[in-house]
Amino acid sequence: MNRIAIHQIVEEVKDLPTLPAVVMEILNNIDKEDVDTHELADKVTRDIALTAKTLRLANSAYYATQFKVTTIQQAIALLGLTTVKQIIVTAALTGCFPENNCQGFSHKDFWRHSNAVAIVAKILARRLNLSLDVAFTAGLLHDIGTLVLVTYHSAEYEHVIAWQTEHQCTQFDAEREILGIDHAAVGEELAIYWNFSDQMKNAIAGHHQPDKPGLGFLATIVHVANGIAHVLNVTESADHTTPEITALSWHSLGLDQEVLDQVLQEAGDEFNKLKQQIDV
Repeated sequence: MNRIAIHQIVEEVKDLPTLPAVVMEILNNIDKEDVDTHELADKVTRDIALTAKTLRLANSAYYATQFKVTTIQQAIALLGLTTVKQIIVTAALTGCFPENNCQGFSHKDFWRHSNAVAIVAKILARRLNLSLDVAFTAGLLHDIGTLVLVTYHSAEYEHVIAWQTEHQCTQFDAEREILGIDHAAVGEELAIYWNFSDQMKNAIAGHHQPDKPGLGFLATIVHVANGIAHVLNVTESADHTTPEITALSWHSLGLDQEVLDQVLQEAGDEFNKLKQQIDV
């Protein structure tokens, strides 16, 4: 199996569409609460493709409401600003990557897991009095490198999936064994290309190895959230191995079994509520 070099990934991400300016504005100002919703709606509406994808998501079974959403402003009124910002980001990202091009890889499961990590990260951030939106967004984006690998190396990634199934190992370990690179490193390159903040880039890059110096606390939150989300088992396909949470990360968040049980209960309830609102 051919190994994938990082310089190859650097060139490949350059072929991806750039994210719309309004999406970058949302990502770079995710923790700001004083957002002018009319201005945001106006900026999104100027991008016809993004508007169509956002409204399609808002009207899907995933975000079903009793009313048909016909404008971005109406979506904000019905679903709330935080939810709509996440829909806009998701709509932009899904527009960059083709679906169903890799046998054995489920985009639906990918977004299920991403949403579960986002929910757990938000719950952990709330306990630590940190920004909920930043933690949620980092959780939503943490595995974005996987989509790059599935898009540009679909045949090779089918071998990753087969290896993971055969050896009952983590996705991260299977990628390194088969490809010589992992989705966290690929996600870091994409974050650099898309000009994500250093905080977000480091969370994506370090969510499997958060104890590396200089990554910041957000990487630790996403790392722990990722491990907890695997325990929730929200995907339809088999979850072979739960990534281990490092002892340093566990203790730095002040977790114990009682707190873990509370987080699992809260996250499970919130994810089930999300499933009722949107078909994840």
